[in-house]
Amino acid sequence: MEKQSFFKLLIFFILLCVSCMHNTAFAKVYIDIDAPGFQQFPIAICDFQNKKGGAAPSSDFNTALADSIRHYLDLSGIFNVLDKKSFLEGLEPGTPETIRFSDWSVIGADFLLRGDIITSQNDVIVESRLYDVTRGQLLFNKKYSGKTGDLPAMARAIAADILLALTGDEGDFNTKMAFVIKKNGQSDIYTMDYDTSNLKNLTNHQNIVAAPRWSPDGQYLAFTSYKGGRPEVYLRHLKTGKEKKISSFKGLNLCGSFSPDSKKILLTLSKDDNEEIYVLDIDTMTLKRLTRNYSIDVSPTWSPDGKKIAFVSNRSGSPQIFIMDTDGNNVKRITFEGNYNTSPSWSPRGGRIAYEGLINHKYQIFSVDEEGHNLMQLTFDAADNEYPSWSPSGRQIVFCSRQGSRSRLTIMNSNGLNARILKESKDYLVMPTWSPRFK
Repeated sequence: MEKQSFFKLLIFFILLCVSCMHNTAFAKVYIDIDAPGFQQFPIAICDFQNKKGGAAPSSDFNTALADSIRHYLDLSGIFNVLDKKSFLEGLEPGTPETIRFSDWSVIGADFLLRGDIITSQNDVIVESRLYDVTRGQLLFNKKYSGKTGDLPAMARAIAADILLALTGDEGDFNTKMAFVIKKNGQSDIYTMDYDTSNLKNLTNHQNIVAAPRWSPDGQYLAFTSYKGGRPEVYLRHLKTGKEKKISSFKGLNLCGSFSPDSKKILLTLSKDDNEEIYVLDIDTMTLKRLTRNYSIDVSPTWSPDGKKIAFVSNRSGSPQIFIMDTDGNNVKRITFEGNYNTSPSWSPRGGRIAYEGLINHKYQIFSVDEEGHNLMQLTFDAADNEYPSWSPSGRQIVFCSRQGSRSRLTIMNSNGLNARILKESKDYLVMPTWSPRFK
């Protein structure tokens, strides 16, 4: 095992140192995807058809739009997208009165998406219709306008409306992920869209860069960098690309999470000869110490309501997850199984904290409620599964999975089911963090 001491984040640094528009949904929310017995929605998605009276776009656009919607819904982990080769009914444009719902029911579809496309030069109008096959009802009929080059945005909008109609939540389609790629003795932060497109190298510090953290308002990314020869915390404005150093005390300066209002950031500092947790007001640069213990306190993360902070400490003899009030009072240990638990990540929906724990010489992902009850092990394979981070919907978790020479970014449902590989590399992929939703 690479980890040979208390806290992986601390050891990590020590070792390295040597355009869319649509109508409002009117379908009733009637499915609870968080129920214990929930199974994926079987949905059939037809290729979009050229509407009479309009200039016909290429058939490639029609198929690509449907394929993109299929891809987004499949990534969500909530849908069982049926193979279009199984479709019995023809793909000609239809209305609710002419759709043979029995033909869709017999192949196992609970829901059906059909649509039309009309274009004028480079302008595109897409009409999509979602049906409840079991009830034979139209759930929504919406129009989306854009350019022919706006296909991904249109697909995301339609996928989000499908999820919104069925669950009351638009999902995680308009999000990004930041993560670290280590290679050739250096590391950099990269970002990519939820669908794995638009991979970008965000930093070029030519040194050690780690622990990216999104601000909840989506404007900033904070991280720790050795650009200046020692660990310091930087704040990067995502639109302008400008970076500024916000923590450069002697010793360790490790980046924690932002407050829910994006005005403060948690830090782990060793400026007072011991690793302690502090909170920094970004506007005033006022620093406040939260922990005062001879143990090592690291990896702080804010609760979504801003009232609690989860962190890791060895004050009980081994690394465990604790929570405390935001003023540092009322410290409470919440993990008791295993002797190495770290990397806490608080669900945006509140109530549960994901973390990694060592079991049978492998790191696996767990979650527990904030009272320390209802422990769930979410991964069980032979890989080292590390650094969990929740999606904005609170229904998915991204994490790193490493086995042998291969490193993966993987997402799974919050209950551990339906794991999907986003990115695989021979380079070391670590510390993924999910962005807020972008509008």
